[in-house]
Amino acid sequence: MATSKDYGLGPHTFPRGWFVVAEQSELDSGPIAVTFFGRDLALYRGESGNPVLLDAYCKHMGTHLAASDSAMIVRNGLQIEGDSIRCPYHGWRYNSAGDVDDIPYHDGPCPKSASIQSYPVVESMGCIMAWFDEEGGEPDYAAPSLPEWDDPQWVQWKLDHLGELEIHQQEVLDNMSDVRHLGPTHGAPADYFENVANDHVYVQRQGGVMQLYGGLMLYTTTWYTGPGILLSKQVWGDSVQYEIIASTPVADGSIKAWHGCLVKAANNPATAEDREIAVAQQAGALEAFATDFQIWRHKKPALKIMALKSDGPFKTGRRWYSQFYLPRSELAALHSEVNGTYHVPAMPLPADKGHDIDDGLPI
Repeated sequence: MATSKDYGLGPHTFPRGWFVVAEQSELDSGPIAVTFFGRDLALYRGESGNPVLLDAYCKHMGTHLAASDSAMIVRNGLQIEGDSIRCPYHGWRYNSAGDVDDIPYHDGPCPKSASIQSYPVVESMGCIMAWFDEEGGEPDYAAPSLPEWDDPQWVQWKLDHLGELEIHQQEVLDNMSDVRHLGPTHGAPADYFENVANDHVYVQRQGGVMQLYGGLMLYTTTWYTGPGILLSKQVWGDSVQYEIIASTPVADGSIKAWHGCLVKAANNPATAEDREIAVAQQAGALEAFATDFQIWRHKKPALKIMALKSDGPFKTGRRWYSQFYLPRSELAALHSEVNGTYHVPAMPLPADKGHDIDDGLPI
């Protein structure tokens, strides 16, 4: 298992950015214990409806705030008060900022030293997304979202939970520059291909004939907003969908992943039949993505790629990705270095690909 240091990414162990940490519906049954970024965490929904993510362990005696389902305070539904959570062992109450604001058997001030870290959290597109930053800074940009999510003609995804994979996230990001795997792996070799780097956004535009689907031309505009959340607009024939692929570091060198498809229905609003079609489309997209997953499970780390000029801009993609492991003070210089458009030789973007390439991207 290769680590961030092995790839030479930067001084930070984990990348800075927005990451999926759960599906929205997972919080319907109360607090849950999760592990990301090498840390045990407690995730819950406050009475206001807002999600909260805290470091997991109470400073009093080291109890996990969200891992108990047998303590009476949990069984009786008394653990959540407002947007605060009580420790299941002695009832110390932590607010959404990570500070202890009540100790049931103590009348004096609560100790400031008992505070734990709280992480910025939002709900977007059925996902719970958390901001992680080893420097402890506030978010540099908004969590990704799609306006189509709330359009009644679009069928919302229910996420495929793909579990953990012992591979560094760098290998997943390499797919954005890897034009030459599209034919052998997915049966849709690209006729055109380009990458665009713009600060925290990295874009792939490509199109090619799908060999397994009647020879239809597939047009895609795919982008990462930060290091952990990919969205892709895909058009073939009369079909349009957005795909999400989210990958979040669990430990240094392993990730947890999710997948889903937001599908434009034939009817407005979408009908039950449209929803069945959308489920089938998501299953088909997952099958295609699973080919990457299988390869990642059985490959050794590509610490150095033996890249050809016609392979795609791997070096640029990796340099772009490294920004999330660097101090903020170094970002301006890196953006100046890598921002721009990159084409694979002999695969220029055509003037008219048959669909709008803007897609609301911040570039």
